Amino acid sequence: MTLNPQPFKAQLQTLLAQRVRRQLHDPTLTPAAVLIPLLVKDQEWHVLVTQRSENVEHHKGQISFPGGAWDPEDIDLQATALRETYEEIGIPPEEVEILGALDDFQTISRFAVTPYVGAIPHPFPYRLNSHEVEAVVEVPLTFLLEPAHLRVEHLEREGTIHEVLIWQYGPYTIWGATARILKNLLDLIPPRTGPG
Repeated sequence: MTLNPQPFKAQLQTLLAQRVRRQLHDPTLTPAAVLIPLLVKDQEWHVLVTQRSENVEHHKGQISFPGGAWDPEDIDLQATALRETYEEIGIPPEEVEILGALDDFQTISRFAVTPYVGAIPHPFPYRLNSHEVEAVVEVPLTFLLEPAHLRVEHLEREGTIHEVLIWQYGPYTIWGATARILKNLLDLIPPRTGPG
């Protein structure tokens, strides 16, 4: 699929700006933010995710986006996402072009997460924080947009049935909050244009 990067990026930026973003204003939730990094590799848009290390406190070994809890030194949640991205994989804030934000998302661990979509350069010499990040994974958007690649399962938790979204990309399983946030992004992309 031949890619025309600029029109897709501009279109996505417009779509993010035009929509009304759902925000959570629950003081019992811990504010946090993640970055959804988009990059052009082999003439195709990719989404960057990280595999968490076995050293972290929560979600050991799982696939996630760079991010974390808001720090009082952060001027806003976008700053949180950019700071955490730099700390985890070494991409400085000035190398990220923020395209917009998705709906806030509540995790089962009581975080209110604001996901920011940002374009990053490629190739880039990632510098992984080995305590937090085991690997960086670049997943083609065309793979994620293919309906046959998305699996839906139903799991029971505390007496309630929950729908679980799962993508299996090689050895990497994308599920949980990361999959939900990713689906929110993919749902914005009109089928007739796509990423390529």
